[in-house]
Amino acid sequence: MQASTQGTPTNGHNGTIFVAIELSQRSWLVTMHSPARDRISRHKLEGGDHAGLLKLIEEARERAERKLGSRPEVVSCYEAGYDGFWLHRLLTQAGISNFVFDPASIPVEQRARRAKTDRIDGELMLRTLMAYQRGEPRVVRIVRVPSVAQEDARRASREHGRLITEQTAHINRIKALLRLLGLPVGKPQRRDWLAFIAQQRDWRGAAIPPGLLAEVTREHARLMLVRDEMAKRRDLLRQVKGIGPVFAATLTDEVFYKDFRNRREVAAYFGLAPTPWCSGRMDREQGIGKSGNPRARHKAIEMAWLWLRHQSDSALARWFKERTANAGKLAKRIAIVALARKLIVALWRYLTSGLVPEGAVIA
Repeated sequence: MQASTQGTPTNGHNGTIFVAIELSQRSWLVTMHSPARDRISRHKLEGGDHAGLLKLIEEARERAERKLGSRPEVVSCYEAGYDGFWLHRLLTQAGISNFVFDPASIPVEQRARRAKTDRIDGELMLRTLMAYQRGEPRVVRIVRVPSVAQEDARRASREHGRLITEQTAHINRIKALLRLLGLPVGKPQRRDWLAFIAQQRDWRGAAIPPGLLAEVTREHARLMLVRDEMAKRRDLLRQVKGIGPVFAATLTDEVFYKDFRNRREVAAYFGLAPTPWCSGRMDREQGIGKSGNPRARHKAIEMAWLWLRHQSDSALARWFKERTANAGKLAKRIAIVALARKLIVALWRYLTSGLVPEGAVIA
């Protein structure tokens, strides 16, 4: 077998073909290292051409098998992003060991102005994959791919978040349009709001111009569609038992479907783990990492404030009150992040082992 100059790991006499896939909507750049060749090859495919990708890998496999006398394994990778996980499932079903990389965990040069191309990124991913397969510690973070059912279960809570944003945008647009004439806004969320606005007059006593009224009417119709859809989603979320329908659905769909090994992994996924800075004599904390799931993190902090109100006799609420006794607003905002971290770890233990948070009231 021809030895690789890049320290490619081998599996017996088979060797391994390494494949890094740089994805974009227009094209895919496949960077490949085969034990049959002592160099890196690159191949460009149209975006989404999964059949061409499998054909390319199979051709490389056949060439290596003819040269090595045995069929090599294939290990591939790509960065988590726009394309989601369907490609991972396709490659896995084809008998290829695939890894989905967290893009933020791949080390890059720290120069202020560095070259960035698909060619460079592909080679970097390939080297990272080879280092990971060699067993180098902490070289990259691997994304845990959910099942199709788990991924589909997220849709309700994620759509709910988008609907809230869309609702706010429609209301703000209506307010901005009416402000052009100095008119009162009232409550656009009401279904009879158009009757209210039709009776309003500007500073001259004139009615709303027909063009502006037509645009406001269309915005209100879109707002009502959003509110109707939100009502449907709320009905679904109310079926979830727990802290509350929105919190329970978001945390379950976004986080607790995963298998965490310890509390540190839980906090890290929420982005609530501390970021130390320890070098020489300098030893300080830079605050939370915020590198995890932003939806889950926002809900966790919001839930921590509500926990103080509804679970005031729990051990966690008492800890917060003792920690922030006579403290200012800034200290409380910092402490609430620590409470959120403790709370999500306690809920993870409750879901995995049935251990109820100390002093908490379970309905």
